[in-house]
Amino acid sequence: MRTPAAVAALAAALTALLLAPATPAAAHNALQSATPAPDARLTAAPTTVTLRFLQRLNPEFTTIVLSDADRRKVPTGTPAVDGTAGTVSVDQPLADGAYTVAYRVVSADGHPVQGSYRFTVADPAAPTGAAGPTDAGTPPGADASAGPVSAAGESDDGPPVALVAGGAVVALAVAGAAASLLRRRRAS
Repeated sequence: MRTPAAVAALAAALTALLLAPATPAAAHNALQSATPAPDARLTAAPTTVTLRFLQRLNPEFTTIVLSDADRRKVPTGTPAVDGTAGTVSVDQPLADGAYTVAYRVVSADGHPVQGSYRFTVADPAAPTGAAGPTDAGTPPGADASAGPVSAAGESDDGPPVALVAGGAVVALAVAGAAASLLRRRRAS
């Protein structure tokens, strides 16, 4: 015969298991931070773009592409990889406007992870007619004819919302059943 404390402990353990988020570092790499940061509004154009990930990067499978608002590639250097960070130099001054950083790396388990984000340059001292970007700075291994990754990108930041919501519903059902069982046992 189960005691009320044992039933409550079982319900709590099941709830914790169902609601615990999966960690992206378990198998797939994920973007941890970026400079410039996603959605940043800069008053001075950056000269480099640095992306830091949760896992070490393989230089052979690291691609970082910078595109302007018209989806034209901005010339950059080859990605320099140092542990979990990848950096590209921006080869020309950036004009005011919106830019997209797109990346593709490979996780330790071989799974490709890609994504993108935007930032804006609004330099009050910048000339209005800076030179336009070209495809000359396409990183090795990148397809020069392909546009940047969509702004949504792929994200390995944890379980889908539907999975968490479903887990919460199951946990509430288990807790309700346990409470009902306890009431019946106490009544008899």
